[in-house]
Amino acid sequence: MIFNQFILWLISIPLILASGTIHRFDWNVSYVMANPDGIHPRRMIGINNQWPNPTIRSKKNDRVIINLTNELPDKNVSLHFHGLFQRGYNDQDGPAFVTQCPISPGVTFTYDFNVTDQSGTYWYHSHMGSQYGDGLRGLFIIEYDNNDEYNKEFPYEYDEDVTLSVGDHYHLESPEIVKNFMTRFNPTGAEPIPQNGLFNETKNVTWQVNPDTTYLLRIVNMGLFTSHYVYIEDHTFTIVEVDGVVVEPYETDSLYVAVAQRYVVLMKTKKSTDKNFRFVNVLDQDMLDFLPLDLQIVSTNWIVYDKSLELPPALPFNQFHKTIKSLVGFDDFDLRPLRKVNLLDEPDYTIQVNLTMEVLGDGVTYAMFNGKTFRPPKVPSLYTVLSTHGNTNLTTNELIYGTNTNSFVLQGDEVVEIILNNMDPGKHPFHLHGHNFQVISRFDTDDEDNQLVFDPTNETYTNYPEFPMVRDTVEVGPNGFIVLRFKADNPGVWFFHCHVDWHLEQGLAILLVEDPLELLSSNTTIPQNHIDACNAIGMPIKGNAAGNDIDLLDLYGENIQPNPLPAGFTNKGYLAITCCTLIAIYGLWSIYNYGMEDISKDNAEDVIEKLYKILDDYDK
Repeated sequence: MIFNQFILWLISIPLILASGTIHRFDWNVSYVMANPDGIHPRRMIGINNQWPNPTIRSKKNDRVIINLTNELPDKNVSLHFHGLFQRGYNDQDGPAFVTQCPISPGVTFTYDFNVTDQSGTYWYHSHMGSQYGDGLRGLFIIEYDNNDEYNKEFPYEYDEDVTLSVGDHYHLESPEIVKNFMTRFNPTGAEPIPQNGLFNETKNVTWQVNPDTTYLLRIVNMGLFTSHYVYIEDHTFTIVEVDGVVVEPYETDSLYVAVAQRYVVLMKTKKSTDKNFRFVNVLDQDMLDFLPLDLQIVSTNWIVYDKSLELPPALPFNQFHKTIKSLVGFDDFDLRPLRKVNLLDEPDYTIQVNLTMEVLGDGVTYAMFNGKTFRPPKVPSLYTVLSTHGNTNLTTNELIYGTNTNSFVLQGDEVVEIILNNMDPGKHPFHLHGHNFQVISRFDTDDEDNQLVFDPTNETYTNYPEFPMVRDTVEVGPNGFIVLRFKADNPGVWFFHCHVDWHLEQGLAILLVEDPLELLSSNTTIPQNHIDACNAIGMPIKGNAAGNDIDLLDLYGENIQPNPLPAGFTNKGYLAITCCTLIAIYGLWSIYNYGMEDISKDNAEDVIEKLYKILDDYDK
C-alpha cells in the first residue's frame, strides 16, 4: 500500500511542477488624475486607483487569475495579453466582439489562464478600440527558464533586469479624438497627432546606473500610433530578444520600435563615471502628416553615472534630424532566432489582402482589406463557432462569421501564408493574435506612383531566408508588402490587425477562424462570467454575425460598411472642396476686414464663426 502511494507520488511530481504558481489579482479599473508629460493634467485609466499600472511577472506554466471590475462610469473595457498564445484559452484572449463581450460599467470579469511554455517580454492592454491610449496598459514579463545548465533557454549573462516603455501621448481622451477623426471633416483620414512622447509613462527621466555593469533592458512601445527611435549617446545595444523570441546577438547603436513591438537588449555601461549621457526617444516624424506647434518630437532622458555632475542639455529639436541620420540602426528582417527554425514548407493556404484607405458614402475615410473594412459582429465570433452545434458545413462556412469581418477559416496544422500589399504611403505595424509568424519577404518604396506588389515570379521577392525572423508584430513599409508564414496549430478565433489603433478604429483587421472543428470537439464552452458580461450589455451569446440563431446563413441585420462614395468623389476631391471652402472663408474675412476697418477685431471673428455655422448647417 505504501509502495503504491509512493509510485503515485512520483508520477504526480511532473504534474505538480508543470502546474506552476497561481498569481491572483483583484483589479478595479477607474479614472485616475495624472500628468504624464508634465504639461497637461488629464484622466488616465488606472488600476486600484493608481497609474501607471502594475507589471505582471510570472514563470512558465504559471496560472494567472485577474478579477477585473469595471469602475469606469461611462466606458466599457476589455483586456488583451499581447503576445501570449493563449493555447487552450482562446476565450481569454480579450478583444471585444471577437472572443468576448465588452465589460460594461459595474461588471466584474475574470481572466483565468495558464501562460504555458512561453517566456519573454509581453504586455497587456485594453482591446476596446483605441482605449489603451487612455492608460489601460502595462507590462507582462514571463521569466526565462534556465534550469538546464547545458541547454539554457536564455544563454546571455547580465547583472540587472530593467523594464522600459515608450509611447505617444495625447492630451484629449480617445473617444473625443475618434469623434474628430472619424468624420467627413477629416477628408484625407489624417491620423490624430500626439502632443508628446513618453518614457516609462513620463518624461525627463534620470536613470542611475553602475559602472561596468551589464543591464538587460526590456523595451516596449505601448503607444497608439508612432514608432520610436531609441538610443543612448555613446553606448550600444545588443539585441537578444524580439517579441518574446530569443535571437542571435545583434549589436546596434539604436532601435526602431514600432507600436506594440518589444526589444530586449544588453547594455554594458562604461568603466568610467566622469560623464552622464542622454537617453533619447524620438517619434518617427515620417508617420505624421504635419508638425503642430505643441508637438514635442524629441524626449530627452538621462543615464546618470555620477549625480554630482551636470546632465547634458536636452537634445535640441533642430539637432535631432542630424542625430537620427548619423545612427546606423538595423533591419529587423536580419534578426535570426537563437533556436533556428527552418523556413516553413510551401503554404497549404494563402491569404492575399490589399490594404487601401477609401472614403465611403458617409464621407468618412475607412481602412480596407480587399475593399472591406472590419465591422464588429453582433455576436462574438468565438461564440458563433460554438453556435453551430457540430454542423460542420456551418462551422467551416466563412459566411456565418460576417460579410464585413474579413473572415478566413483555417484547417488544423495548415501552413498559412499571408501576403499583404500596402497600397498606402503610410507605415503599418501588424500583429497576429495567438501566434508568432515567420517574416519571409518585405519590400517598400517612397515612390507612390510605382507601388511594389508581391509577385511570386520575382526571384528577388522570393529569395526567402533559410531561417527567417520570427515575431508577432511587424511593420510593412510605404507602398510595399510583407509575406508571413505560420502554422495553424492553435485552434481559436484570432485577430490580425494593424496596431496603429487609429487604423483599427477605421477597420483595418481580418479574422482568422482556426480549426473550428477542433474547438468544438474539445468541448469548449462559454464561461459563466462571459455570459454575465454579455447579459449586462445586452449582447446575444448565440448566433451568426447578425445575431441570428435560427438560420445561421441569414445575415440580415449584420453590421456592414457604408455604401460606396458616389461616382466622381475621391479623397483629393474632398480635400479640394475643404481647401476651397477655407479659402473662401478667408477671402470673405479679408474683404470684410478691409472694407469695414472701423469694426473691431472681435466682431470680425464673430462673423467668421457665423460663416462656419452657416456652412455646417448647410452640410447637415
